[in-house]
Amino acid sequence: MNLRRISQAVAGTGALTASVLTAHTAINMRMIRRPRDEAVTIDERVSVLLPARDEANRITPTLRALLAQEGLPNLEILVLDDGSTDGTGDVVRQVVGTDPRVKVIDGPDDPPPPGWLGKSWACHRLSQEATGDVLVFVDADVDLTPRAIASTIHHMREAGLDLLSPYPRQVAVTPAERITQPLIVWSWVTALPIRITERSHYPSMAAAIGQFLVVDARAYRISGGHTAVADMIIEDVGVLRALKRHGFKGAPADGSAVASCRMYESADDIYAGYTKSVWSVFQPAIAAYGLAGVMVGAYVAPPIFALVGPGRRTRMWGLTGYGAGVLGRYVVARRTGEHVWPDVFAQPLSMAVFAGLIVESIRRHRAGTLTWRGRAIP
Repeated sequence: MNLRRISQAVAGTGALTASVLTAHTAINMRMIRRPRDEAVTIDERVSVLLPARDEANRITPTLRALLAQEGLPNLEILVLDDGSTDGTGDVVRQVVGTDPRVKVIDGPDDPPPPGWLGKSWACHRLSQEATGDVLVFVDADVDLTPRAIASTIHHMREAGLDLLSPYPRQVAVTPAERITQPLIVWSWVTALPIRITERSHYPSMAAAIGQFLVVDARAYRISGGHTAVADMIIEDVGVLRALKRHGFKGAPADGSAVASCRMYESADDIYAGYTKSVWSVFQPAIAAYGLAGVMVGAYVAPPIFALVGPGRRTRMWGLTGYGAGVLGRYVVARRTGEHVWPDVFAQPLSMAVFAGLIVESIRRHRAGTLTWRGRAIP
């Protein structure tokens, strides 16, 4: 087989893969649940749990948004100052004042107990203090609309789910953010069959994000809560997997109408944040390498073939694959309020960067050089 035929076969395979995945993305975006900022009242007791470690420079908007929540007459807000060294606790107390709904818990700057990672340990400590029928985990960099929590709980109960995790709109400012952050929502919308995921008890069919995670307290405790995911880096997905193993139901949702989050603010933060965790999502390592290969084949190779592929048919396949990738990115970005133009045209670059982060995450994990917020990650 000559070079032209090999190139044509590779370009065609990539184009077909990208096209199928984009069709699946479009279907999912029509079916995905989307809590809205609607006026509802939740009579249940609701516990909002906010772990914070060195978040003094960005926790204020989150706290103000929590204090302004509507439709929650029986609300408690628990904030854990997890050994911060930047005055996070002082900022929290200044913002919340004497609000009787808020309890601030001071945590020492000690390593988590053996077998625990920092985020899971912080969430576990908060859950032990919580008295609500519904637990709402929120990160310290998330901004919520006034009815976000009430409408999400209402949506979860109406759908008969035990967990609902609305992915906030990912705010991206710098070029590095605009290249990587849109993939947070795009990835699971493209990969998971949404309605099947909701009803399936297979732990592998799970996506959730700790930025905003709402869970029935009873289901959380029966399934082990964060105790069941003590040593997991991606503890949010782990919580949903634990629920599924115990027969409960949960799903991700499009939370762009009720929440937003600027997750990272620089290329260094993005590198540290993704490499600390991506290795744990795709196991074993051979599966991660395989996924990186598929990403390159479906989204990176086609535009290269479109430009320099041998033969007109090869270039047409490449152009088709590139167009399919751009369209998939466009469908998600337009729905979730993220940057559309010209960012969608950079989908091949985004996928190349993400594939590189997967490989680098595995390398750093094997080398034992992973850290986060000053704590080593085993």
